[in-house]
Amino acid sequence: MNLLRSRLSPQKLAFLTGTLLLTGTGFICRVLGFFYRIFLSRTIGAEGLGIYNMIHPVFGICFALCAGSIQTALSQMIASHLNHGKRFFRTGMAISMTMSVVLAALICRHAEFLAVHVLMEPRCAPYLPLMGISVPFAAFHACINGYYYGVQKARVPAFSQVAEQVIRMSLVFLIADAWTKDGGVITVHLAVIGHLIGEMASAAFTFLCLCIFPPQSDDAYGGTTWDWADGTPEHVMFHTALSLMTLALPLMGNRLVLNLLASAEAIWIPSRLQMSGLSNSDAFSIYGVLTGMALPFILFPSAITNSMAVLLLPSVARAQAAGKKQQITSSISMSLRYSLYMGVLCIGIFTLFGKALGISVFHNQDSGYFIQILAWLCPFLYLATTMGSILNGLGRTRTTFLQNTAALMLRIGFVLIGIPRFGIYAYLCGMLISELLLALMHLWSLNRLVTFTWNASDMIAKPAVLLIISIGVFYAVNGICPITTRLPLFFRTAIQIGFLSCCYGGLLLLFHLGRNHAKMPG
Repeated sequence: MNLLRSRLSPQKLAFLTGTLLLTGTGFICRVLGFFYRIFLSRTIGAEGLGIYNMIHPVFGICFALCAGSIQTALSQMIASHLNHGKRFFRTGMAISMTMSVVLAALICRHAEFLAVHVLMEPRCAPYLPLMGISVPFAAFHACINGYYYGVQKARVPAFSQVAEQVIRMSLVFLIADAWTKDGGVITVHLAVIGHLIGEMASAAFTFLCLCIFPPQSDDAYGGTTWDWADGTPEHVMFHTALSLMTLALPLMGNRLVLNLLASAEAIWIPSRLQMSGLSNSDAFSIYGVLTGMALPFILFPSAITNSMAVLLLPSVARAQAAGKKQQITSSISMSLRYSLYMGVLCIGIFTLFGKALGISVFHNQDSGYFIQILAWLCPFLYLATTMGSILNGLGRTRTTFLQNTAALMLRIGFVLIGIPRFGIYAYLCGMLISELLLALMHLWSLNRLVTFTWNASDMIAKPAVLLIISIGVFYAVNGICPITTRLPLFFRTAIQIGFLSCCYGGLLLLFHLGRNHAKMPG
């Protein structure tokens, strides 16, 4: 560690430490969120999950407009102008909060209209006002997080994620316990209250941290001291807002388009399922099983590739600035290899144990079928994540935006045309094809920017053969020494998955050690 500190500048060390901290806390939050999702599936059911996921697009669109893009713009502007950090923060906070309050008021006032004419589901109306109230809290803590990111102090944003999950889960569990003791029925209302609690908790946590552990004050950079009552001339405020929004508006437009497309997809799926012959209740149940049960399993391993993407983006950006093309080529080859290695393993795990996972975790057989089908999504999903991050690191954000839009449009085509004829399986096929297309488009764009080579036999055939060998070893060992049936199904399945993963990882390690030994001279 001392050697690392001596070789890295304080700025680079702070950036690397913050990135690793965000990665670790992000993984913890994903684990907590996964168990929270299991709790919701067992309390409000598949249909309730479907309705809950239906109202989330409204929050996503509002967050894209008033919070997410401004947070990113704040972090970049403050990082570039540390001596004016407080000024940018106050201006960004004023713009974001104004927009969020207006959006919240519109949602609360027109909840019935949004539910009937936009979401096309009247049952969403009672939950939209609570979702709207959460928008200003989300915008508030997003701006504070942007300030901390800008001064390369990621501890507060990182721990605010954990605090949000822990407080949300704790209070929701207490509320659910109190309701059941009083003879009440747990509905989607509890999930929406939990969302609001999480946003309020994150806002309160970041505000307390801002008061107790504020970012380094502007006087350290030759500016003014930290003082909330410090005034700013009108012309300075105008130019600050103009600079901030010049950066935020393109980001806002990109995120808004993607969120609108994703929202349209989420809204149309239940209605198209009804056109295929399902009842309203069955349509929302299937939608809830897919989005609230099966997809979280498929996306859970992506915490690793997301962490890789977080590390790749700054690494590639620095390599490009330094003109180190060989380092960029190495990053692409490494991410290709390990994304495919993990994707192939996940195909084996989810196809073999998908049914057992669906039944043991969610007590739902349909979720197991969906997990088995979506297992083939894993390699392309992980490839698209890491390749997209490298493209963003190379400054090709417009390329990733256009390619993501094209993939979403293709998936929406399967929703509109395929689901009425073939049911939910048309959407599953659309997901597979769109992610394959997205991964290929990212690879094609990267190949035009940076020349890199990849070996299909080494990156695809080899892990596939090793997976087949691992499955053979698993069945042989399980036949000789079967895992006791006294264990609950979930623990028995977890042990089997762990054994298969160890076999696969061990064979990969032996293969690499043997190849490196063969390359050694003498």
